[in-house]
Amino acid sequence: MAPPVKIFTTPYCPYCHAAKDLFADKGIEFTEVDVAGDFEERARLADITGQRTVPQIFIGEKSVGGYDELAALEMRGQLDSLLGE
Repeated sequence: MAPPVKIFTTPYCPYCHAAKDLFADKGIEFTEVDVAGDFEERARLADITGQRTVPQIFIGEKSVGGYDELAALEMRGQLDSLLGE
């Protein structure tokens, strides 16, 4: 069974849209959490990831970073193994 994918986003973030498009193109389901107005959740994410930007992407319990890191995993052929494919 594939680990769950969760993406913390804001509606106006182009990198968030790119990350969601990448997963959609691969047929990967994900849960989206809009943190645009949720300052407590954004602070919690910053504590966990060390990053204040979105998207913040988790595969299972593992933080993989933002879109740039996600795209790099895909380009290196490592994303499918993280997704359990």
